[in-house]
Parts: sequence; structure tokens; C-alpha cells
Amino acid sequence: GLLSILRRLKQSPEQEVRLLLLGLDNSGKTTLLKQLAAEDISHITPTQGFNIKSVQSSGFKLNVWDIGGQRKIRPYWRNYFENTDVLIYVIDSSDRKRFEETSLELAELLEEEKLAGVPLLIFANKQDLMTASPASELAESLNLHTIRDRMWQVQACSAVTAEGVQDGMTWVCRNISFRKK
Repeated sequence: GLLSILRRLKQSPEQEVRLLLLGLDNSGKTTLLKQLAAEDISHITPTQGFNIKSVQSSGFKLNVWDIGGQRKIRPYWRNYFENTDVLIYVIDSSDRKRFEETSLELAELLEEEKLAGVPLLIFANKQDLMTASPASELAESLNLHTIRDRMWQVQACSAVTAEGVQDGMTWVCRNISFRKK
């Protein structure tokens, strides 16, 4: 079963996992990516296209695609859906004014044929801020309880302090669905 697949993967380091990191602009995607790669997070600018980093985690080589989240870039997200093993969606938990917008974007992603059945990790980011909504409240406002076609998880985190980030990545490594490529 799954354990033997994971064991084989751990033995063959060339086995790679493709993670797609999406979310609205300013949600913390690049900070999260740099945190995962153990890079300096003191100077981060808005992503104008995409960043790719390879990160080792739990014996996996994770290729993380961080795509810019500005409104004008979002139509291009679909160019990156192919062969995605896990979708990571980052939300700025402190920006309540954009919850509806982020909810609509997420709902559209979940309708995408190329992302059908792909496990979803939602990072409720910026939990270090006093104004952050708890992950449970976010899950409620995003109607996550209605998702039936995939594994999903909401993980409270702070990309700046790294709190909760490793817990999310542990979930990712446990729930990777390998597709026939």
C-alpha cells in the first residue's frame, strides 16, 4: 500500500513532488517559501511571475511553485496546474476585507479539472498578528466543510515566525497523492 510506495520514494531520491503555492497577493506565499528553504526573509518584494524552490522534507524532494497573486496574474495560474501533487493555498488571516475575494479564488481553483482530487493545504497565515482570524473561523467562512472530493487541512501559521509551517508540511508529506504521469 501507501507505506511501500513511500519507502520506495525515500530510496529513490529522484522522485519529486510538485507543490503549487497560490493565494492572493500579500498573503505571505514567498515568505513561506523562503522560510521552507531556510532563506533570509527580511527583504521580500511582491512576486511578479513565479519562484521555484526545491525543499527536502520527510524524505521527499518538494518542488514548490510560488505564483504571484496579483489580480492581473491570477488568470495565468492555470498554466501551472498540470502534474500538481498538492495545492497549498495561503490566506492572510488578518485581512478580513479580502476574505470574500480569497474565498472566490479558492472556490474557482477547486472547480479546476486539472486540480481534481489534489490534496489541499490552506495556510491561515499571519497568526502572529493581533488582528488575525483563527483558522477555525477561516475554515467556516470558506465553507471548507463542503469539500468532499479531496483531502484538505487548514493550518494556522506565521510565515514570519515559522510557527505552524512544519506542521503543515508534515500534513503535505502524509497526504501527497501521486498521479499517473
